[in-house]
Formats: sequence, structure tokens, C-alpha cells
Amino acid sequence: MSLVNQLSLFIDVVQQGSFTKAAALHDMDNSALSKQIKKLEAELGVQLLNRSTRTFSLTPAGEEILEQAHQLVGSLDNVKSIADSYQAVPKGRIRITAPLHIGQGYLQPVISRFMATYPDVEVVLMMDDKRSDIISEHFDVAFRLGRLDDSSLIAKKVADIRGVILASHSFIERFGEPSTPEELVNLPSVIYSNGTLTVDTVRLGESPDSSQFKSYKMKGNYKVNDVRTLLSAVQDGLGYAVVASSNLERSIESMGLTTLLTDYPLCNQGLAVYALYPHRKQTALVREFISAVQKHIGHPPLWEQHIPNFSSLYPVKKGQ
Repeated sequence: MSLVNQLSLFIDVVQQGSFTKAAALHDMDNSALSKQIKKLEAELGVQLLNRSTRTFSLTPAGEEILEQAHQLVGSLDNVKSIADSYQAVPKGRIRITAPLHIGQGYLQPVISRFMATYPDVEVVLMMDDKRSDIISEHFDVAFRLGRLDDSSLIAKKVADIRGVILASHSFIERFGEPSTPEELVNLPSVIYSNGTLTVDTVRLGESPDSSQFKSYKMKGNYKVNDVRTLLSAVQDGLGYAVVASSNLERSIESMGLTTLLTDYPLCNQGLAVYALYPHRKQTALVREFISAVQKHIGHPPLWEQHIPNFSSLYPVKKGQ
């Protein structure tokens, strides 16, 4: 293994804080990774890490060499990125991270066609509703709902996402159909809650013709961290829910669901799917994959086809 590759492994060990996590990034055994770090130390003639049974720390030499290694590996990555951007045909490995419903519902069909078109491409897709660190975990592109305030990442909008308020027909039969936001939030709801994110408020126009929004607190005895389970609970009549339209994989009629308060503006707070990547000079592989995803989702996005006349629902007011 080259000195540059060994330095890259050294950086990952420090960034991940674990030999095990760093080894997983490279599909290596812990022992193989440890051996490469020892070879690096022997090549340089200095100890980089103070090791104990469960932890390690950088030596003074390790701290200085780590800083230089970042610059060297970063420069070489930039050189490779520039060269890759001029390739006519995408090839190589692309590591992708995305929320579960985006990966399952929208990326997988693209990946299947993409790999059939470009047989020299290797894809690694990691799906998790919790946000991964794109840089330290070596992802080439991340699909996120909402942009990140990170100057080291470039964000490209793939598609807008509008919200929708859904309930089952059985729920309406039991509680009646609300005609105002106040009536809505007095009904039981199913609430999405995952880690620090809990969606238990809905922002609606103060009236159907108003451009002023007001936050209304929802009430519900059921909180769940999986959108598919949340929609199943709504189908069962446990409550209404406010969901991103991108979570719909089929028509709401086939799910026994209907929309609520569609004459009121519903604030989406700029919700959209973004592709984020760490290099301003995109590789041909990343560029073509993002383009393929955009083409698949389309404009308006294909998920809006699951709701009849969706373009006329929840009227968008100026300034929203």
C-alpha cells in the first residue's frame, strides 16, 4: 500500500475515533488496518498514536503529521476530482447517503437503471434518517430534506416538497371533517418523532385568503419515528398526520386516505430534496447520477401524482 493510502487510513482512524469504524469504511479487517498504521509509523520512523486497550491518542508527532496529511490527501483528491470531471463515461465507485424513504422510493429505481447503463460503476447506498457526516464518512453525495449550513458542501436542489394533511375516511366518519385549523388540532394526530426532530406543530394560514401563517400545536398519543408506520397508523384511523408529500408511494385513494383543510395555505418552510456533495468540481459519476435522479423525479415531482389535483390544493401565497 502506498504512503498516501496509509496516510488516508491514518486520517480516517483519527476522524472516526475508532479503528473498527475506519476499517468498515474501507471494507478492511481491524488487524489489516492496524498493520498498515504500524507500517506507516515504521516508514516515517515516528510513533503517531498512543494506544491503550480501548482507546488511542495522538502523539505530538502524530498531530503535526495529521495536519500535513490532510493537506496532501486533500490536494490529491482534488486532482483526481478534476480528472474525473472530464471523463466521457462515468465509472468508479460512488457512495451515497439518503433518508430511508428517499432511498427506497426514489433512488433505488435510478440506481438499477444507472448500473445497467454504466456497468463499470460500483454503488454503495447507506440509508438512515439520521444525518451522516458526509466528509468524514467519505460520501460522494447525500440526498437531504433541507439544506445544510456547511460551506464545505455544495447543495443542488433536486425537487420541491410540499406538505399535506391526511386522514382516513373512517377517521372522518368518527370525528367529522374539520373546517378550521382550530378544529383540526383538537382532533387526535399521529406525530413523527425521531431523535431531536418532533413534528408536532402545523403552520397554516390564519384564514383561507391570508398570507400570514400561524403555528398550531397538535395533540396525539402516538409518536413514531418511521413514516411508513405513521401512514399505516393514519390508515387505521388513529389520527390525522402532517406529512411531506414525498413520503407517498402510491395514490391516497388506494390507501383509503383523504386530504384535510386544502383551502388553507400550508407553510412548507422551503422544504425540498437537495443533493449535497463535497467538491465544487463534480466528477462525471456524481454529476450524471444527480441528473438521473432529477430526471426520474421530474417537475412537478412524481410524488404529487399520488394526490388528485394537488397543484390546486393548499394555495401558495406570495412570500411563502
